Amino acid sequence: MSYKNLEVWKLSREVVIEIHLMSLALPKFEQFEEAQQIRRSVKSVKSNIVEGYGRRKYKQDFIRFLVIAIASLDETIDHLETLAETKSFNDKAVFENLNTKLILLSKKLISFLKAVEEKHNGPS
Repeated sequence: MSYKNLEVWKLSREVVIEIHLMSLALPKFEQFEEAQQIRRSVKSVKSNIVEGYGRRKYKQDFIRFLVIAIASLDETIDHLETLAETKSFNDKAVFENLNTKLILLSKKLISFLKAVEEKHNGPS
């Protein structure tokens, strides 16, 4: 099995691409602030899932990277909300779609973390 088979990785990849594209359309003054930050935080979610999976032999490492992924996801949600609240991002349909996917990913990541905490037995 590969990390690419994980539902949380697949959804995080989808969200990374969508947020990257959305961030490129932000106003110029946001390109060096929120746009860069939201791209970094959302990419961190996916990267930490991958790195945690790569260390799955060591349960505590796996858990640590999943916790970091969740924290990065929370940061991404905060950046998206800030962009909407400051009117730098006005496309309500895209916002709702991204926000819905981020919340779904959050729920799935938390469930995945709980499963690893409860059932982890090392690499399969």
